[in-house]
Amino acid sequence: MQIPYEFLLGWRYTRAGRGTRRNGFISFISGVSMLGIALGVAALIIVLSVMNGFQKEVRDRMLGVLSHIEVFAPGGQAIPDLAQTLREVQTHPEVRGAAPFIAAQGLLARGEDMQGVLIRGIDPALEPQVTALAAEQAQAALARLEPGQFGVVLGVALARSLGVMPGDPVTLIVPSGQLTPAGVVPRLRQMTVVGLFDSGHYEYDSALAFVHLEDAARLFRLEGPTGVRLKIRDLHQAREVAVELAASLSGDLIIRDWTRQNRTWFAAVQLEKRMMFIILTLIVAVAAFNLVSTLVMTVTDKRADIAILRTLGASPGSIMAVFVVQGAMVGVIGTGLGLLLGLGVAFHIDTLVPALERLLGASFLPQDIYLISRMPSDPQRGDIVPIGLISLALAFVATLYPSWRASRVNPAEALRYE
Repeated sequence: MQIPYEFLLGWRYTRAGRGTRRNGFISFISGVSMLGIALGVAALIIVLSVMNGFQKEVRDRMLGVLSHIEVFAPGGQAIPDLAQTLREVQTHPEVRGAAPFIAAQGLLARGEDMQGVLIRGIDPALEPQVTALAAEQAQAALARLEPGQFGVVLGVALARSLGVMPGDPVTLIVPSGQLTPAGVVPRLRQMTVVGLFDSGHYEYDSALAFVHLEDAARLFRLEGPTGVRLKIRDLHQAREVAVELAASLSGDLIIRDWTRQNRTWFAAVQLEKRMMFIILTLIVAVAAFNLVSTLVMTVTDKRADIAILRTLGASPGSIMAVFVVQGAMVGVIGTGLGLLLGLGVAFHIDTLVPALERLLGASFLPQDIYLISRMPSDPQRGDIVPIGLISLALAFVATLYPSWRASRVNPAEALRYE
């Protein structure tokens, strides 16, 4: 199949760079445009991949502690009919596990150190059905929770702030006090630290404590669990399953899925991702529109060539196609290089960032600020394909005006001084 001469000429002009000083300068400007497109595309891919990885990493660690869906009674009261609620939720085809729990707040004290904590009463036998926290390390710690022993399992960051280790006593202060002649006095209970857990999520490692379900009921004077935690087959269907359960469960119960528990955080991440996409796309746009100056200089330099082509019978559309091909080739090559660079960094960022941290002696992700301690990356096709298409579209649009100017060159005027 014969290749159209417009494509051959456009490719030749793209590669041209030797000869006169003017040709070399045009080639340099073309290379700068190509490099700018490549760096802009690579930056877009790397930033969005890191943001996707950050969101996925934090979500997975959250769900290591949280359940997909929670069903609980209003006002922190015990569920009226726990057995019936368990039967009803387990009849849903998407539910894979259910476990009762008690959630309340309190204070843990050790000497002069005091920390506000979220107390979660659990059944150690059922908890592995609903959270990933029951992995080997956490399961061994949770298994030491026995009814009547008033043991507690603390997050590693919480234990560190209190200065305790397994076997040490701590004092739990619960808000529901008891009435005495001196007034309302908070109730105190000495607990024994029986284990530690590390979920990898600083917010929970620094403020969550597990006790046995029966001990929690005694401490907070409840008749039973305040809610039921559920695990479903597909975590992305949590909102739909929660709506279906709300319509099928009997009694006055509140149903909340994991997306609503951290709604503000996920909404903020999505907004940041959208704004970063817009801002970094402007970088690609600036680089792409550098092609305008490149092609304008090329058209000026090739006026004689254009005139000769026109006298040989080339149509204005063919002349325009030559320079569209030249600009499009710069966009295609720049976009291709940017995709290769961006994906290369995105897929190996877990080794590149630690090497940079060792080289610079700095930590890019302090765990107490960013919730996680390593740089994650999750390149997604839904981001990469639009980035490539937008980059190519911008490069193509940037070629239209100079190419149109080339097609308007008057052969007689161009050859007058040749």
